[in-house]
Amino acid sequence: MPATLEVECTDGNCTLDMFELHYTYDMPDDVGVADFVCPYCGEAETLEAIEL
Repeated sequence: MPATLEVECTDGNCTLDMFELHYTYDMPDDVGVADFVCPYCGEAETLEAIEL
């Protein structure tokens, strides 16, 4: 099953709490949270993976 990455934006000015990224099998194995930006505020440095 392809990976699912749960991400939160820690920017205090951003109102987005968390979101999930659902990969396909075509996504490279080394893709991580650093490869994305917040879809709401556009920041990349404030994203953190949520570890379950």
